[in-house]
Amino acid sequence: MTHRRNTYRVNYLLVSAFIVVVIASFVLAAFLARDLTVTYVENEFASRKVEVLEYNIGPFNDFFHNRIPEISFYQGYLDSTGVSVYADSIFHAYPFVERVVFYDVSLSNERVDYGFSANDLVVYPKGVYQFSAGANGADLLPLVPKSGHLPLSLSDDFNNMAAKFAAFIERVDTTRALQDDDIFKVFYAVTPGKICYMNIPRRDDLKAYKELMYGRNSHEVVYEQDILTYFIDPQKLSLINIIPELYQRVQIQPLVYESIDTDPDLLTTETPLPGALADYKIYFSSSRTFLQSEINRRFLPVMAGVIAIYLLLAVIAYLIYRNLYVNERMFKLQYDFINNLTHEFKTPVSVIKIAGNNIRSAKQLSDPERVHYGRILDEEADKLNNLMNTLLSFTQIENKSIKIKREEVDLHEFCDKVLKASQFKYGDLTLRCKVDVKRTLYIDPVLLGSIFQNLIDNAYKYSKPANKVLDITLTQNKKQIVMRFADKGIGIAKKELMHIFKKFYRVQNQYNQQGSVGLGLAFCKELVNFMGGAISVESELGKGTIFTIVFPLD
Repeated sequence: MTHRRNTYRVNYLLVSAFIVVVIASFVLAAFLARDLTVTYVENEFASRKVEVLEYNIGPFNDFFHNRIPEISFYQGYLDSTGVSVYADSIFHAYPFVERVVFYDVSLSNERVDYGFSANDLVVYPKGVYQFSAGANGADLLPLVPKSGHLPLSLSDDFNNMAAKFAAFIERVDTTRALQDDDIFKVFYAVTPGKICYMNIPRRDDLKAYKELMYGRNSHEVVYEQDILTYFIDPQKLSLINIIPELYQRVQIQPLVYESIDTDPDLLTTETPLPGALADYKIYFSSSRTFLQSEINRRFLPVMAGVIAIYLLLAVIAYLIYRNLYVNERMFKLQYDFINNLTHEFKTPVSVIKIAGNNIRSAKQLSDPERVHYGRILDEEADKLNNLMNTLLSFTQIENKSIKIKREEVDLHEFCDKVLKASQFKYGDLTLRCKVDVKRTLYIDPVLLGSIFQNLIDNAYKYSKPANKVLDITLTQNKKQIVMRFADKGIGIAKKELMHIFKKFYRVQNQYNQQGSVGLGLAFCKELVNFMGGAISVESELGKGTIFTIVFPLD
């Protein structure tokens, strides 16, 4: 029956599938981000035209809502001179106003041959003046000779305003204030290219006009009203492209304008102008090539965010992989530890059992045989005892359950004892110890002895028979005792140096196939750190290894 070694299983197919899914999702995310950015920019191209419209008709709205109603301040008493000054300021501030026609209007109940009448109310112009941009003064527009009728080109505006005003006088409630709705319906007349405005009379004037209309009283007084017609040229609006990143060209075009450009990469949109500008529209166009710079500008932060997210996922994946790798390595180390520990226990137990059987089966033992078997039993028992003590001490140190029993240690005497014991144990080991210290070291001698014994064991074990040499040097500086262990063994590869103090770690070589559980150096490091010291290592393959231990004097 084939025995299969238990191993830490890593599903590489699942890992590969995960990598493929992450890469595919990243590509898909990048594609979708680009597509959404393009769609977003194109939607903005279609929607932000309102911002350009509102910005560019701002001067027109100011003219309509603020400058035109200024006429009402004069309550109908404007003359051609006053209107001339007013018109000049309009032409200067609002270039889209081409000309202004001023109707100096009178209202009475006296019959005249021209004008507009409603019941007994007669509305007629005393004079009509035209003001043009760039002209000096006013042009007096003549009435039709004898009949006094207005030219047809001017009568429509006057009659329309007079008719609306008369209808308003007929229905107005003079006890109530005028509403905004009445003001815009009665006193404004807005048509494409033209705005007519009549000044808003006071409530007392409205009451007088109503009395005139129904002939309740005979008024000898003639009342004054002013009507102005503004001619607007939308193409003279100062057009500014406030969103140059979206719109390559912005133009004012007639409402019926259609581009003859058939380029499929050309994007266009439009929005009509309001009110007196309604015969025209603002026309926007941009090529897709032009929009690429804006798309790229919007896409880069989005892509940076996507990359950041996937970098985070990559870091998480790396941490998971490292955790799996560490777990796999720990599993292997622990598996090897159990095997080697079993071997370490099994070998001395087998030797003890064999020696015991030989003693039991022998009819009699000579003195040399008795000494021989006794030495075997003693040595193997010591091995078991040392292994158990190492494991127990390691566990106690990790759990902080062991206490340091510090005492004054004379390092000269200490090294002599270690030297004698080691020479007895390893007869073929050349061991030299040089002590150059002036003070004793306050330390736990038992734990220090364990450190020395482990490093001496390693020097003997990992040296070739011809090079079993270890030089121990103890020196002192102002605040430290430095212990240096230099052997001429097989050395340690540089890539292994960072791992040799790890628990259960074993350097893979011909000297370490059996008989090691990977605890010796880890145990030394734990002991040194536990007693407040530090340990380091230098090594070169084939030339030897140097362990340096530093303990503070205080």
